[in-house]
Amino acid sequence: MQQLRTPLFVAALVAIALAVLVEIGAAGFLQGAATPAARFDDLIASDSELRDALEDVDADELNALLAGDKPPGMAISYMALLDGIILFTIGLMAVGLVVRERVIGRVQGIATLIFSLLLVLAAIGMILLAIAAVLLMVGLFLAFPFGTIAYLAIYGFFNRGGASATLGILMTLKLVFGVTLILSQQRFLQNKGLVLITLTSLLGNVIISFLHGLVPIFLVSITDAIAAIVVAILAVIWAVVVLIGSIPAIINALRPSPMASPN
Repeated sequence: MQQLRTPLFVAALVAIALAVLVEIGAAGFLQGAATPAARFDDLIASDSELRDALEDVDADELNALLAGDKPPGMAISYMALLDGIILFTIGLMAVGLVVRERVIGRVQGIATLIFSLLLVLAAIGMILLAIAAVLLMVGLFLAFPFGTIAYLAIYGFFNRGGASATLGILMTLKLVFGVTLILSQQRFLQNKGLVLITLTSLLGNVIISFLHGLVPIFLVSITDAIAAIVVAILAVIWAVVVLIGSIPAIINALRPSPMASPN
């Protein structure tokens, strides 16, 4: 860490921390608003069978579905798994600036092992949750006509504009993180693991944006959940890599210190 430009390093730490906070809070501010009945009518206007089936649907039940808040999507929140690894790594480096190297060296391996293990378990649980969501949405959508109507009323109005703006903010924060980190110390480029996971995070942004724009608006909830699965799988892979990498540090920490030679 010689010749480290501390202000730029702190700026990098703040940028990635803000990115994680935005991802964690995405479920709150991307919650879709209630859908006007007229907008729902426009959505199914081109399908005569759905229009005919709508006459047999209880109006109060349909209005209740339309009036409810719309699911905010999953993929952006799932990015916190991947970026959390980056934040944890940079956080350990920051701690190393203020804590003696001998102390941090003994704690780092165990902390990394615990963090990566918890992250793997959390990511696996979230993958199962996203798979269940995909199966539910696809099942509803294919249960024509009444399941399709229920799907469209609940999931057919994904907040794609808000998600796009959020992804733009996240991309900016991650680029700021990368640039300021490199400017703080060029030797960070030699840390292949850190470089690769940062590129993986940027790739996750691109994947989510691509899947959001790939399909019509009423199918974006499904592709968003698929993107969440992809991002979580990437996070599991990296968490396992970090977990394996922590083992040598744990061995070194548990190895007894050599006894001082007698005078």
